Amino acid sequence: MGAFHAYDIRGIYNVDFDKETAYKVGYFLPGLLGAKEILVGRDCRTSSQEIHDYLLKGITDAGADVCDVGLSSTPMVYFGTANYGFKASVQITASHNPAEYNGMKVSRENALPVGLDTGLGQIKQWIEEGKPTPPAAVKGKVREKDIHQDYIDFLMKYKGDYSNLKIAMDCSNGMSSLYVKDIYGSQPSYIFDTLDGRFPNHEPNPLIPKNVEPLKELVRKTGADVGVIYDGDADRVMFVDEKARFVAPDLVIALMAYYFCDERGEKAPRVLQEIRSSKAVGEFLADYGAEMHTWRVGRAFAAPKLREIDGLWGGELAGHYYFKDFFYSDSGMLASIIVLRIVSALKKQGRTLSGEIDKLTRYRNSGEINFRVEDKKGAMDAVRDFFCAQARPDVFMDFDGYRAEYPDWWFNIRPSNTEPYLRFICEATTDEVLNEKIAQVQEIIEKRFGGTRA
Repeated sequence: MGAFHAYDIRGIYNVDFDKETAYKVGYFLPGLLGAKEILVGRDCRTSSQEIHDYLLKGITDAGADVCDVGLSSTPMVYFGTANYGFKASVQITASHNPAEYNGMKVSRENALPVGLDTGLGQIKQWIEEGKPTPPAAVKGKVREKDIHQDYIDFLMKYKGDYSNLKIAMDCSNGMSSLYVKDIYGSQPSYIFDTLDGRFPNHEPNPLIPKNVEPLKELVRKTGADVGVIYDGDADRVMFVDEKARFVAPDLVIALMAYYFCDERGEKAPRVLQEIRSSKAVGEFLADYGAEMHTWRVGRAFAAPKLREIDGLWGGELAGHYYFKDFFYSDSGMLASIIVLRIVSALKKQGRTLSGEIDKLTRYRNSGEINFRVEDKKGAMDAVRDFFCAQARPDVFMDFDGYRAEYPDWWFNIRPSNTEPYLRFICEATTDEVLNEKIAQVQEIIEKRFGGTRA
């Protein structure tokens, strides 16, 4: 049962979970969430059809109905869940993972995520205990529903005039391929824009630098003003500037103020960032009177938090962007529509994406460094104690690992929810301070805890 994680169910198909798991998830979901009908979508992975068939069999055997929307991005399923008032939904996907992986993202009413602590853990327990799954006296029915055009119509309300832009776009052979031509037409220069669940060109994970290289080359070749790359299920998006440089996803949180505050005129917005975000994001948004909230990493935490604070938008270092306008959920497609609108407006003013990002880049950043270590908690506490003993931090957070902020640097150290890693990230005002802190952390983890840098 190693496929059950904090945010979703995900793993190597027929290793970490199989069709029987899919059946039981389907069977238990209606009762768990009080749903008489469950909306289901799936990505294009080669195993998605089999998972789909067994998931639907489980749901209908439990006596609940299924609304099957077919091939879908994860955000389209969120849209369908909230827009049509479903009490539960499942998107069959492994998001950005390699082709041999698959999984399920479960949502409840209003597209709120169901994580390990809010339902998936209970299903896991029932499966492990061998809870019976007797077929209901009256089985549920399956109806197909095409919501593609409704989703496109919703997104098009936010689309700007991009006629002044040269756009390069990499769909990663994933689910964004379903929508990009309907939204952008023939304007962008596209690569890997056909659905192929084998992901023959690169893994659908834009956070891995080598996967972004084809897009960077396309930006150079076409002289594009901006490059856009989606992950496999299109809930994440990342960008490349006109100099073919990767744009740090957390800085895009700040950039979005140009649309929400400057263009729409929103005053003193509440904005959500996660615990790894650059200090520059909050400093920039302070000029807009923004009320910045920092919270845990992952949709299972971010989406409910944005709703709780009634935030206008938010984002994560992994390229998820959440919007009040999108039912407090994340959509890579909506995020790209807004960012392209911003880049178009900048170009009309003689400004560039790279210029704006350079203004936002106020600190030297380590990027996320992974350590493979057995005693994650012990190593994490040791790093905290080492630095806090030297100086009391100006700001200290302990809700997702630890974040400590000092006048000239800050760090976050946290255990991965999905991988056997301890993750460390820091920023500093100079390279010297940055390198010193990284070296100190590495020494603590490697010498005292036998960890290795991944």
